[in-house]
Parts: sequence; structure tokens; C-alpha cells
Amino acid sequence: MTRGSVEVTAALRSEYNIGMDPIDPRSRHRASPVTLILLLALLGALAFVVWKYVLPRYRPLHDPGAAPRAIAPRGGLAESEKTTMAIYRNASPSVVHVANVALRRSRWTLDVMRIPQGTGSGFVWDEGGYVVTNAHVVRGGDRFEVTLADGSTWGAVMVGADPDKDIAVLKLENAPPTKLKPVSVGTSGDLAVGQSVFAIGNPFGLDQTLTTGVISGLDRSIRSQTGRRIGNVIQTDAAVNPGNSGGPLLDSAGRLIGMNTAIVSPSGGSAGIGFAVPVDTINRIVPRLISGSPPARAGFGITLLPDRYRASVGLTEGVPVLEVLPDSAASRAGMRPMRQDARRGRTLLGDVIVGLDGKPVANQDDLLDLLQDRAPGEDVEVTVLRDGKRRTLRVALQALSAR
Repeated sequence: MTRGSVEVTAALRSEYNIGMDPIDPRSRHRASPVTLILLLALLGALAFVVWKYVLPRYRPLHDPGAAPRAIAPRGGLAESEKTTMAIYRNASPSVVHVANVALRRSRWTLDVMRIPQGTGSGFVWDEGGYVVTNAHVVRGGDRFEVTLADGSTWGAVMVGADPDKDIAVLKLENAPPTKLKPVSVGTSGDLAVGQSVFAIGNPFGLDQTLTTGVISGLDRSIRSQTGRRIGNVIQTDAAVNPGNSGGPLLDSAGRLIGMNTAIVSPSGGSAGIGFAVPVDTINRIVPRLISGSPPARAGFGITLLPDRYRASVGLTEGVPVLEVLPDSAASRAGMRPMRQDARRGRTLLGDVIVGLDGKPVANQDDLLDLLQDRAPGEDVEVTVLRDGKRRTLRVALQALSAR
């Protein structure tokens, strides 16, 4: 072989590895350890997704061997539970559902139609068939239907109402005394904040519903439908909703201590603040309504300037006398009303009531609260401002017509 051919052959071997150690073709495809780890992680994630989300779709939904679970031992009831159950068991037969129905004549057929006005709750007062509820529950009604705890429904008629205190009395027609269980009556004079209370009523039409709570406030004031202030009202956090109105509020002895009448709620449902008319007020007014002698209002026989107009006459407190009725108690005592100055064209103040029997009177509510427990014929001392000076007038209260 010539020298030139040897050089060519060497060059070819160098370029194409001819005659040299062969390279293992598998070494070009051998994966690095990092690649293997990433591959295993990907396979693991895929397996988890399949196990978590895919396989459950193909697992059997039913177990032919399913059986009821074993019942765990209950043990005895707590004493508080027993008390609550006993209160409900004893008091719920006294709670009723009141439906208010108005009678209207159709302008087309002249037929009398029964138009529901609303519903509420109430409680049996005595075996004579008298039922107590809120005045606003029966307002505007011509006929009333009362459903007792046993489910029987009876017609009822209005006996009387005191709208200023939101109290009304109905009488069931033909209901046998054996079906009537009067509520047990307590007192509201010795209540304390924190005391347990129980409310039974028909919220949202769900009859015989029990809610529990505590007295969260005393001596509150709310407005009746007539705008008058109801004082000494009980505040409770027991859930009170629309339909509870007129139902009883009970103490831990199961005695009536108030009648649920109002709630404070932006939404219209229970917000944990409910109010009840105290039973001492109910127990004073209901017998008068049943006996046919409405509560006698005692007063002076005067018209008062509404509180919202006091600033216009330069006053910040006290009750200006707007008008004194002829031959009234105020007239006989020499009380002076407001009057017009014809020459100057301005209004002149008369007497401004600032006290009653030594107690201050800042507004009309104060005066009405001080008069609510007074009787006609009773003498009171009225402190008035007259021409900038204080005077004391002795007034024999007169009877006022009930609203």
C-alpha cells in the first residue's frame, strides 16, 4: 500500500471511527437521574388524580350490607331540660292562635266576603271563654277565629280593648269549659335582668312554638298603635317573630309575666330584642274590660301642645297648655291656655306644666305616665310656669272618655 493510500485510509478511519472501538448506541439514550425523578413525580401526580377524581366515579354507590347504626346510650336529661319541657307541657294548652277576619261586601255581587286581616297569638284567661291578645292583632276585624291547642277552632267576638296599652279581650262562642285551660298568672313587680323566660306562640303560622331566653332589660318603653307610650315593658332575647304577638311570656315557674307585643328588627325577623307588656298591667286592665267598664282615664280636661312644636314657642321642656276645655277640672283650678295677641299678631304662652306631685314633667309622655295610675276625683298638685314664675295649682282629676 502506498504512502498516499495509507494517509487516506487513516483519515477515513479518523472521520468514521473505522477500525476504532465502537460507541455503544444505548449510551446516547441513557436518562440522567434528575430526569428519572421528574418522571416519577409526574407519574405519581397522575396516579393521585386518577385515584382522587376518576376512580370514585366508578366505585359502587350502594352497599347491599348497609344496616342501621348502633344507638349510643343517651343518659338522663339535664334538669334544665326537664324544667323547660314541664313548662311547655303545662302552659301550651293555654296558648291559642287568633285569626282576624274582616267582612266586606263585594261591589259587584253584593255578597259578603271574609278578608283575612292578620293572625297572632293569645292565651286563655279563664274558663268563661275569655282570651287575651294584643289590640293590634284584632284591629280592623269584624269576626275572629280562635284555634285552641287541641286544634279545634271557635268563633269569637270582641269584648273590649285598650289600644293605649295594646291589650284586647275576646270571648269564645260556645266553647265548652272542659277545653279551656287558663294560664297561670304571676307578677312582673319582682323581675330581674338575667331571669329565664319562655315564650310560646305561633310565629309565621307555626303553632305552639317554644323559644327561650332571659330578661335582657326592664323598665323599657315602647309606642302603642295609638302613639301612647307603654311603660315598664319587659325586654327579652327570646326569639319573638311575627305571629308571636299576643302570646304569653312565662317565668321559670310557668307563670305569665308578660304578653309579647313587639320586636326590634331591621329585617322583620327576630334580632334578639323583643318586648312584652308586663302582667301587672294586664291584670289591672283585663278585668275592667271583661266587666264592661273600660279603664277610666283621669286627666285635667285640657289640650296639650305637641312636643315637636315646643321649640317654636321658645321652650325646651315642659308641656304647654294649648286649650282648657270649658267646665273642666283645669278650668275650675284656674289653669291658663295659650292665647293670641291680636295687636302684635303673636301667640302668648299660658301655663306650662313642669311637675306633678313633686315629680318633674319634661314632656307629654312624662305627664301621661304620672297620670295613668291616678283615679278620677283624686287631687293632685300641678306645678306650672306662668309668666316665667312657678306656681302650684291643686286640681281634682276628672274622668276622660276612653279612646
